[in-house]
Amino acid sequence: MNNIDILKSPDDISLDISTRVKKRRKEKKISQQELSKRSAVSLGSIRRFEQTGEISLSSLIKISFVLGYEGDFDKLFAKKGYSSIQEIIDEQN
Repeated sequence: MNNIDILKSPDDISLDISTRVKKRRKEKKISQQELSKRSAVSLGSIRRFEQTGEISLSSLIKISFVLGYEGDFDKLFAKKGYSSIQEIIDEQN
């Protein structure tokens, strides 16, 4: 994580994610309506997500499956956060 990421608010992060999802959807030439049909997420939810960044986690996961990015969720919270060098040393032993 760089210093710029620390300055982002939760809303900023949500909008960044929605922008990337919209970009991936358009790259795959999938309309909002088609994405709605294939993901079983309402068209209104998809439109709101792309405009505001607001969506349920369940719906976001469904959309990620359609777009082929479901594996990205495996990386969330995967790295352990260390508070000291001693914790790293202890874990290696």
